[in-house]
Amino acid sequence: MTSLNKLPFLFLIIITVIIGAATIVEDFYTTQFVIQHCYSATWFRVLWIAASASAVWVILKCKLWKRIELMLLHLSLLVILCGALTTALTSSKGMIHLRQNQPERIFNIPEKGIEALPFILCLDSFRLEYYPGTDAPSDFVSYITFTDTKGERIKSTEISMNNISTLNGYRFYQSSYDEDYHGSWLTVNYDPWGTGITYTGYVLLAFSMFMTLISRKENFRRLLRHPALKRGSAFLVGLLVCLQPCLAENAESEAAGTDRPLAVIKAAQAEKFKSRQIIYNDRVAPLNTLARDFTRKLTGSNSFRGLSAEQVMISWMLYPEEWQHVKMIKIKSEQLRMTLGLEDEFASFADFFDEKGNYRLSKLYETCRGSHSKLEKAIRETDEKVGILLMLTNGTLIKPLPEDNSVKPLSDNKIKAELIYNSIPFSKILFMFNLTAGLLLFFTMLYTMLNSRKAGAYTRWIYAAGSYSLYAVTLFHLVGYCLRWYISGTLPLTNGFETMQFVALCALLISCALHRMFRFTLPFGFILSGFILLVSYLGEINPQITPLMPVLVSPWLSSHVSMIMISYSLFAFIMLNGVTALCLMMCRNKPKDPEAERNRHERIETLTVLSRLMLYPATFMLAAGIFLGAVWANVSWGSYWSWDAKEVWALVTMLVYGFAFHRSAFPAFRNPKTFHIYMVVAFLCVIMTYFGVNYWLGGMHSYAG
Repeated sequence: MTSLNKLPFLFLIIITVIIGAATIVEDFYTTQFVIQHCYSATWFRVLWIAASASAVWVILKCKLWKRIELMLLHLSLLVILCGALTTALTSSKGMIHLRQNQPERIFNIPEKGIEALPFILCLDSFRLEYYPGTDAPSDFVSYITFTDTKGERIKSTEISMNNISTLNGYRFYQSSYDEDYHGSWLTVNYDPWGTGITYTGYVLLAFSMFMTLISRKENFRRLLRHPALKRGSAFLVGLLVCLQPCLAENAESEAAGTDRPLAVIKAAQAEKFKSRQIIYNDRVAPLNTLARDFTRKLTGSNSFRGLSAEQVMISWMLYPEEWQHVKMIKIKSEQLRMTLGLEDEFASFADFFDEKGNYRLSKLYETCRGSHSKLEKAIRETDEKVGILLMLTNGTLIKPLPEDNSVKPLSDNKIKAELIYNSIPFSKILFMFNLTAGLLLFFTMLYTMLNSRKAGAYTRWIYAAGSYSLYAVTLFHLVGYCLRWYISGTLPLTNGFETMQFVALCALLISCALHRMFRFTLPFGFILSGFILLVSYLGEINPQITPLMPVLVSPWLSSHVSMIMISYSLFAFIMLNGVTALCLMMCRNKPKDPEAERNRHERIETLTVLSRLMLYPATFMLAAGIFLGAVWANVSWGSYWSWDAKEVWALVTMLVYGFAFHRSAFPAFRNPKTFHIYMVVAFLCVIMTYFGVNYWLGGMHSYAG
């Protein structure tokens, strides 16, 4: 390929570096600064136009229309970019503030001033809907009447979260409301051409990706027929199947951390409260769930010094004068402990107040507020723990079911299911077993590959035991995931903990589908799921099963997150394939053992072909997930792309992996060693997209963290 043919890739590499760096600059400055000087800047749009124009030139020169599937695939991306440019040039987006019974037609556009609508809106009434029995909003609803400029009624409609209204090309989204409930804020979006063009690109992209996977002329089907992959058709069936979403015994027991007896409710008495139904986190739940979260939040464990969670919480509530001196509030920050003059890792409630009763954290927080330092974060986390104890003692933490029967109690089966789920530490059991089994199987696999003649009955016995263990842990994990689904009533994909659980489940299911054809996927499934579950377990300090935020109650959510998470699982398998292949490349056999050397090359070839094969569904699912998320965003808040850090890094990841398909432009990818090194390094983009953005950069997707 000539240097001119590489021009679009050069532009894309520059764009990839720029947008990745922009998210970091945004963290130091502001979102508006980055939008003004980068994303909305003329030079940035010219860069995209240059990349698109050079891509069209290469498509024509290479006569890509002879491969209609690839032609449509690249054309769809160009259509999406045309739609984005059209939106940027012709659309307007702003906010309109309505007060009840006061007609309004002026809306404000950031950086552009005000603009008049060709019709008039009037807020008839506003209603805030709540989750049953709580004061947590479940939806914001505005009742609007549209009239023309002469006062003639056009229509009356209801606008709420995920329920937009459209008139003459203008779309209205519920955004916020006034504290007195007599006013409403609506997002106004006017995009007569861009959205339609972009959606056309999405549809064309989905069609072209599907055709690329089934076409006999394209590389995906050729890889399936590769000699290194025996039973390729069975592999494809297994892959498609596994990619479907799955879906103190007395009243004076010894005080913990004190030198005097402490009043504690008896275990038998506490047990009676375990199934008591309360309102917790905007839903009906057994008291056991709140007690576990309360105890774990304060101490980092589900129990405390031999006392059950119910004993700890109820005893604190009944005997606060004594429990306030118990050192049970865990403070991980050494800097905060030193600042407070604490000698060990745990503090008592009384440690946070001086002799005059002043709250010590309040003054300390003022000295570092807005610094985004580790100390500020530690103070906020500790302040939350103190706040929970204050809520418990003043009677606002535990909310019983209302007596007017306005809230439907849980069935006995749901209560039992939640108690079972609470009693079994699914994540802890799974990550410990999976990591142990995975590492054992991985080293066994390496030994077998490097010493094929010495692999005997003992190795086969280990693999057989590993296979049965894989099925068992997958079933165990699936039971826990389905229990959480049954308890919450929604597909568990609404926060970081739940998405990590789903990714781990996907990794296990993929390993179940592939390990009999490709033995090396057996340890990969254990190791990958084990590490994910370890992170999930560490983040489970505050386990919650809560109703969704209003904006998250959308049918697009589960499909968007599922596609993204499955693609991440496949990328992780590709990365582990790369690590294994590189290990085999570095461990050459002696020249006098040509058979072992031949086996080594065959295994490297198999790993390479499998990685190239999985790269197609992984990248295509990531692309589909990104654009499903764009539709969800457009339906929810009126913009299908807002350059949020999470969006940007997902796009960076797609571009980085997309380069690996173009071996004619990058001949180095034809070399297995270079390809595997690239796949291992590229996985850093996945890590940055999922973990880095959540913990370092933040953004609108912080709910997923």
